[in-house]
Amino acid sequence: MKVAIVHDWLVVDGGAEKVLHELLTLYPDADLYTTVFHLPKENRHFLNGKIPKTTFVQRLPFSSRLYRNYLFFMPIAIEQFDFSSYDLVISSSYAVAKGIITGPNQVHVSYVHSPARYAWDMQQQYLRESGLDKGIKGILARWLLHRFRLWDTRTANGVDCWIANSRFIARRIKKIYGATATVVNPPVKLQRFEINASKDDFYLVASRLVPYKRVPLVVEAFSKLPDKKLVVIGDGPDMANVRAKAGPNVTVLGYQSDEVMVDHLSRAKAFLFAAEEDFGIMPLEAQACGTPVIAFGKGGALETVVDGVTGLFFQEQTTNAIIEAVIQFEKEGVSAAPEDFDRHVQSFSSEVFRHRMKELVEVAMSGDTIGPVRPISAPSDNRPLAFSTTRR
Repeated sequence: MKVAIVHDWLVVDGGAEKVLHELLTLYPDADLYTTVFHLPKENRHFLNGKIPKTTFVQRLPFSSRLYRNYLFFMPIAIEQFDFSSYDLVISSSYAVAKGIITGPNQVHVSYVHSPARYAWDMQQQYLRESGLDKGIKGILARWLLHRFRLWDTRTANGVDCWIANSRFIARRIKKIYGATATVVNPPVKLQRFEINASKDDFYLVASRLVPYKRVPLVVEAFSKLPDKKLVVIGDGPDMANVRAKAGPNVTVLGYQSDEVMVDHLSRAKAFLFAAEEDFGIMPLEAQACGTPVIAFGKGGALETVVDGVTGLFFQEQTTNAIIEAVIQFEKEGVSAAPEDFDRHVQSFSSEVFRHRMKELVEVAMSGDTIGPVRPISAPSDNRPLAFSTTRR
């Protein structure tokens, strides 16, 4: 069987790239395709030595920095790949990868991290945060996003098997494309982490510093809790805002190595997660260290954090809601013991991911109809069966 794997673009090593690594491990002989490839050499380990085939967007001026500005060239770019010699094409998509063209002799399996948020239900937020909600630029941006939605909807017909990274994204796929997706949660490399029952006296937030992650909101909340320490790991466009809101009890470390990240995840009293994320691997990585998560109670966090057991939810993205959640955590804690954290994260392992993906691809290749399949080892109500709901 000849296999191709298509990823939107390769410029950073993030959550979607962890999924890509597992796909390349599952299909080591697959050819790799992407629109733009500007990944630093030191960050290419997850590609297993592969160099992807790229599109004409790669050769446009300053594409390493401005690739997002070329978004509206990417639909036509992704359509130029020739997959006629492949039996199976797997797209790893959060923007345009699922829009590839395949024929009746190819099976197209699309693993969807999310439909393009900025073109669909988060359009208004995206336009406001980009300063594109007014004037001529705003009109042009809205028209281009309208055109993108037409293309995005049309190309949904070319997918033979939909796989969503969470139930939250499966609902978005149903709403936007009218398709039923099977849920296979992204993998967590559990061997990187060890349960640590001994915690230091600080809280942690670690993320790309981009607006929707709401890191400045967490920093502002802790600046109003002067007796609580917060460590911030990450870099991005919101760095200036984070530093401006940071009080003396907030330490901003910027970008750090994987070793430093894991060390802080292991020692933190709790991990803060304020984004409405499609899935969110970082909260699971924190729990793999035995670290509770204080999270915004929407999106993917609802599927990875057990409220009152492995973490606590706050219901509004406000400083007051975060402050109240931290105070509640200080008073009540969570009920999970170290072994409970370990048991909880096992259902999100790389082995479970590869098993589920292989199973679904085999069904798709056989020509059988794909329907919703519950993730292996994951209770339907997201509460580990052995956990007590009584907080210690």
